[in-house]
Amino acid sequence: MSSLSTGDPFGALGDPNRRAIVELLGSGGRSVREIADALPISRPAVSRHLSLLKAAGLVVEHPQGTRRVYRLHDKGVEAVRDYLRQVWGDAATRFRAAVEDDQTDDR
Repeated sequence: MSSLSTGDPFGALGDPNRRAIVELLGSGGRSVREIADALPISRPAVSRHLSLLKAAGLVVEHPQGTRRVYRLHDKGVEAVRDYLRQVWGDAATRFRAAVEDDQTDDR
């Protein structure tokens, strides 16, 4: 969970436009213009959203010629995934124990 402390990925993902950007970047790198063309928001708005996603550790930028291409940051996405697996794994374990307790009580 220490890799989540660099920013707040869950807060960053709380905005529907940022989630849409993450979904677009899931299929590969894109420039600000390409992202703005795919969404109903302006280029300056896309840049602001990308800045927040970068601060949260979810997106990285790479210079490519005269433009910058944005991609999902593998380590940031993995940290979120690992955190959710831990939380859901713990919840599933507790649920399983509760179901087994109920079945024992029914006997």
